[in-house]
Amino acid sequence: MTARRIATATAIALTLAAPAFAQEKTDFRVAWSIYVGWMPWGYLEDSGIMDKWAEKYGIDVEIVQINDYVESINQYTAGAFDGVSATNMDTLSIPAGSGVDTTALIVGDFSNGNDAVIVKEGGLADLAGKPVHLVELSVSHYLLARALDSVGLTEADLAGVVNTSDADMIAAFQTDDVEAVVTWNPLVSTILEDPAATRVFDSSDIPGEIIDLMVVNTETLAANPDFGKALVGAWYEVMGLMAAGDEEVLTAMAEASGTDLAGYKAQLDSTEMFYDPADAVAFTQSEALPDTMVNVAEFLFEKGILGEGAPSADFIGVEYPDGATTGDANNVTFRYDTTYMQMAADGAL
Repeated sequence: MTARRIATATAIALTLAAPAFAQEKTDFRVAWSIYVGWMPWGYLEDSGIMDKWAEKYGIDVEIVQINDYVESINQYTAGAFDGVSATNMDTLSIPAGSGVDTTALIVGDFSNGNDAVIVKEGGLADLAGKPVHLVELSVSHYLLARALDSVGLTEADLAGVVNTSDADMIAAFQTDDVEAVVTWNPLVSTILEDPAATRVFDSSDIPGEIIDLMVVNTETLAANPDFGKALVGAWYEVMGLMAAGDEEVLTAMAEASGTDLAGYKAQLDSTEMFYDPADAVAFTQSEALPDTMVNVAEFLFEKGILGEGAPSADFIGVEYPDGATTGDANNVTFRYDTTYMQMAADGAL
């Protein structure tokens, strides 16, 4: 599976931003990478649904799959794309941390069990003094921090974190010297097939914290609201098909992600998809979201990946639908905007 959740210091150092004043235009490009909650983007492109909605608004939207998740965000940050699929954590650290004003146009889902801490013996508290294998500086790293905090431990209590690529995770767990791993689906499902494996913490224990988004350049969206309308309209047409259990649609997504229908449905079971735009709006307007973003900012700052030269966890301002902010209100580069999702909920697209 393509790693959707890696934020690196070199990525954050990227400073090639989009033009200061976006222009009205008719051609747009959006990037995405493979993950259960983002498979609809590929289906939108292949099925012609995106073309239908773009034509309705007199524009053209090209949806491009990029195999390397971090590279897709880097290219968006550099201005090569108008939007990209990204987690809340990586949006904060890479484009927003690089000064590219970015808006969460669609809050698509949150991980609700797709990410997990898996051990061979004992429970969470027994991780003290042991090494833990994961993709460093990823959402897995964040999940581990939240898991340890739940039992009064910190990373300093471990024997260390061993940076292990997602491609090597299954093989690593099968070796005698690996006692614990943190990873995401479909790797979680495969590892848990091992009789020695026990899930001791997962993203359902911190619901709503690992959020999967479609983010777009704020200035481009402001200059071209039809771009937002077309993307959101197309997205929720597919959400309707998925919510209805359309097996042809789900099978196409399953095959595109390298699994079968049963495997894709299993991944959806541990993903809280917001099929109804009203649910996405309610989640985005909830009091819990600012608390989540503060936790994420503190984690990123602690790891030195919040933004180049960030003096504190409050370095980047995040704005919410009611206009409230966390972080530096004078440096807002990440915005949650429910305008277009609300239009979908109201049938106004």
